[in-house]
Amino acid sequence: MKFKVARRKTEKCRDCGFCALICPSRDICIGCGACVDACPNEARVLEEILGRRKEIKIKVNHERYEVPEGITVLRALELIGFTALPFKDNKGNEVWEGKQSETKILAPCRTGGCWSCVVIINGDLKPSCVTPAEEGMEIITDKDAIEKKEPKRVVSGFQGHAVGGVGTPYWIKPRTLGLGFRFIEVACFSHGCILRCPTCQNWEITYSGVKEEALSPVEVARIMSYERRRFGVDRIAISGGESTLNRRWLLEYLKELKRLNKDEKARLHVDTNAVVLTEDYIDALYLAGATDIGADVKGLELGTFVGITGIKDRGLAKKLLDTEWKAIKYLVENYSDKMFVGIGIPYNEALISLDEIYKIGERIAGWSPEVQVCALDYRPMFRRMDIRKPTYEDMHKVKGVLEESGLRCVICQTEFGRIGP
Repeated sequence: MKFKVARRKTEKCRDCGFCALICPSRDICIGCGACVDACPNEARVLEEILGRRKEIKIKVNHERYEVPEGITVLRALELIGFTALPFKDNKGNEVWEGKQSETKILAPCRTGGCWSCVVIINGDLKPSCVTPAEEGMEIITDKDAIEKKEPKRVVSGFQGHAVGGVGTPYWIKPRTLGLGFRFIEVACFSHGCILRCPTCQNWEITYSGVKEEALSPVEVARIMSYERRRFGVDRIAISGGESTLNRRWLLEYLKELKRLNKDEKARLHVDTNAVVLTEDYIDALYLAGATDIGADVKGLELGTFVGITGIKDRGLAKKLLDTEWKAIKYLVENYSDKMFVGIGIPYNEALISLDEIYKIGERIAGWSPEVQVCALDYRPMFRRMDIRKPTYEDMHKVKGVLEESGLRCVICQTEFGRIGP
């Protein structure tokens, strides 16, 4: 039988230790791939090996099965007929196969952060993507049984934020971060992401969900409400990783946050890459209490999207890109008068051309020239330490290009602060 095993490339390894920090199984590699996605030096690879392993007995939905040891629960479920898929459409159906069934499991992040792939193991919710299959496990995949339990996901980094995000109105953002800066919102960061961006600025959060404690929506809402009072702000933001991966968790979090912050000044801000954000999900976010949303585009052309996001499966990349743009169009055309909507556009000369920046601006301006757009200077981070940091002059040029495309509210993030209104 073939097994996936992570191997270290000694010539690339810098002994940073991050792979050991997040590994869910020290005794035997279970082939989850979390260390492969997380390594900043790309020094870990998954290889297929042929071999035999001891069979262990497990129960799935009260049926007995035997599976090899040294694999994840998700892989064990796949071996007995389940299918793991990356995301759903606006009717809750898995897009990859076109229809919902009881033998499909939503598993978008595969690093133990989002907890979308949860099953009940020996009575408790666990992420199937990074949990080792063990002798005697009793696993329940029934969606009704799972929904009777409080949802969880890994969230951390509760802190005051002085800059805000794409979904923060420009008139609140400081122009520079010099002496006397003040916090304008509090933020937390959800672990796990469906993308594999080589320039991820929060990669240590995105990929470190394996051993962190997962929290319920109520727990996080209480912490964030406390942080709001502690920092004396009105804005409460959630970013990532990707905040929208675990839909049930996010909606319950927003509802609880709204219940705890009933005053009119409270602003509930969701930061997202929008690649799983369908129309009905946007509707649900608004009804749950979201007042501000910042959505990042990752390119207009498929090749650009693949390069920026690191998604190697071009079929999946195309679906995510299409979903992202449909979400942004829907937000701009249907929610600009209900929520504050901001759109983020990436820029680094190594990743996207000014011509494509113009076309992105032109498309958005065709829906609404007044929507706030923030050009983000993608800097050397994570796996792309080789790229040059955009200069102030570079970003000033980007601002001009976006304004020429027809946009009237353009902000540019730079190393010295923001350019714009």
